[in-house]
Amino acid sequence: MKTDTGTAFGYFLGFLFIASAISNHFLEPLKLLGFFDPPSLEIVIGGTFATIFVNFTFEEAKQIPKVVKVAFRIGDLEAISIIRVLIDFAEKARKEGLLSLEEDMDKVENPFVRKGIQLVIDGTEGDLVRYILESEVEQMDARHKKGKDLIGCMSTFAPAFGMIGTLVGLVNMLAKLDDPATLGPSMAVALITTFYGAVVSNLFTIPMEGNLEQKAAIEVMVYTIAIEGILSIQQGDNPRIVEEKLKSFLPPGDRNSFGSDDEEE
Repeated sequence: MKTDTGTAFGYFLGFLFIASAISNHFLEPLKLLGFFDPPSLEIVIGGTFATIFVNFTFEEAKQIPKVVKVAFRIGDLEAISIIRVLIDFAEKARKEGLLSLEEDMDKVENPFVRKGIQLVIDGTEGDLVRYILESEVEQMDARHKKGKDLIGCMSTFAPAFGMIGTLVGLVNMLAKLDDPATLGPSMAVALITTFYGAVVSNLFTIPMEGNLEQKAAIEVMVYTIAIEGILSIQQGDNPRIVEEKLKSFLPPGDRNSFGSDDEEE
């Protein structure tokens, strides 16, 4: 698994721009300390995580670190490389039979593709192969949706707890109206909580939801390609037909990597 440098760079850039605006282009770095308020962080972060345990089971909530890790990683799902492997297998199966594929199983790195090929080698009926593999894709997609829902819960409640923190700060401020010198600092602290909620939601969790959704869609597409290729191999389709069938899932630009004459849109 490789690190998704785009995601990491995006978060770094967002934080950099906010910090730069706060500290006047880093000319006054001490201003950043004025935006650090532990009680406000406690309300926003603590309250947001509390809602996760209310909305989800404890076992589901424990998956948050894994979900975040997915957002910062690029999977080993390369559609083009998987298609090449399937075409090679289609050629060998056409010439030497399905059982000959057993010799080349070490070339299959993706566990899902390996499982599908093994089912074919074992003589499993096509309908059952499709059912097994599609069921696995459905379960995978459900896990991705659950992870996205976990992050979505944070997107929903972080701004709400920011507002709660602001109300708490305003109550404390109004309780000290007899001391005008405390009004300005108290108002600043009250607003910082809303700031924290907005940053958590708009810089971190909402973009992460989109990130996870895109990666899930890619994984579903790649596994759909794999299923069609595996079933074509089982049916003994011509390797050229297998190639054309699987290439149809790819953007026109990616199809050119197979040496075809497809034109980009």
